[in-house]
Amino acid sequence: MSIIDPDIRKAETLPSRYYTDLNTFDSVMSTFGQEWHFAAHRNQLANATPIDNPLNEPMLITKEGDEIHCISNVCTHRGMLVCTESSKTKRLQCPYHGRVFSLDGQFRSMPEFDSVDNFPTDSDNLPSFPFSEWKGLLFNTIQGTDFSSYISAVEDRVGWLEIESFTHDPSRHREYSIESNWALYVDNYLEGFHIPFVHGDLHEVLDYDSYSTELFDGGVLQIGIANEGEPTFDLPSNHIDYGKNVAAYYFWLYPGLMLNFYPWGLSVNLVIPESVDKTRIVYHGFVGDQSMLGKGAGGDLDKVEAEDQFVVESCQKGVSSVAYERGRYSPTKETGVHHFHRILTQ
Repeated sequence: MSIIDPDIRKAETLPSRYYTDLNTFDSVMSTFGQEWHFAAHRNQLANATPIDNPLNEPMLITKEGDEIHCISNVCTHRGMLVCTESSKTKRLQCPYHGRVFSLDGQFRSMPEFDSVDNFPTDSDNLPSFPFSEWKGLLFNTIQGTDFSSYISAVEDRVGWLEIESFTHDPSRHREYSIESNWALYVDNYLEGFHIPFVHGDLHEVLDYDSYSTELFDGGVLQIGIANEGEPTFDLPSNHIDYGKNVAAYYFWLYPGLMLNFYPWGLSVNLVIPESVDKTRIVYHGFVGDQSMLGKGAGGDLDKVEAEDQFVVESCQKGVSSVAYERGRYSPTKETGVHHFHRILTQ
């Protein structure tokens, strides 16, 4: 039985140990290899691109023409990282002792190994990992399965967008380290309850009373409705939200991926746990309509992020207090948080 009651009206929130206890943190992190994680957009790839995600497993996305591979970034000789930054290289060479691999991970050569018996074997190749692609977005895993179910809710709502043609904008890249447990950051993301109190400028853009939350297996969708005169999506006539002034689609996919769709394009947030009370947040920006940049709900993401950082770092201090153990949920505003806690504890 889950420790989070399925009836949100009766449920208590996540026990504080999920935010503060090292053993609980390690237990949760050990399951991340069973989940899918965002790796990159095809348009931001070099020939060899190290992956930055929560798996704590060194991986590379490599590209040969249109062919993509997801392989280990650990040299099969002595465990050195093969590639530490994106490169246009046509081969992979370990910087430690010069072992060379092709871009699909196959062993090619190694100095001073001519007299080694039974060498090379398949174990000298770089292992590959499962990966999938959806509309130019690449996802990887260690043991995850059924990618189509993982991405289906996103496909249903925004699959009409030409995401594969979005341009990677390096100027929109951000990276923050915050003194907070990763789950607190997700908690904060999954509700618009705090918008009037924390995000004054965003509150002026969005119609708070029309803000909605939808739950699906493995994730949450929040829909921001624009106030009069603010930028909105030009939705197809057959779209489920046609006729609504949608300013933003905010998708969260378990455990820590946020796909934020705005009229200008896509902002990807990666939540990367580093320790029980430290988290790294990485932003990627992919632009579909340059003329919409700087406007509406997605206009000043740096300000919103700074406001959120203040909140979650303060909450980390609070949930670490002997005075706090669990709280309660708002049945109208915190359904997404409740859904996340159910997934996490199950």
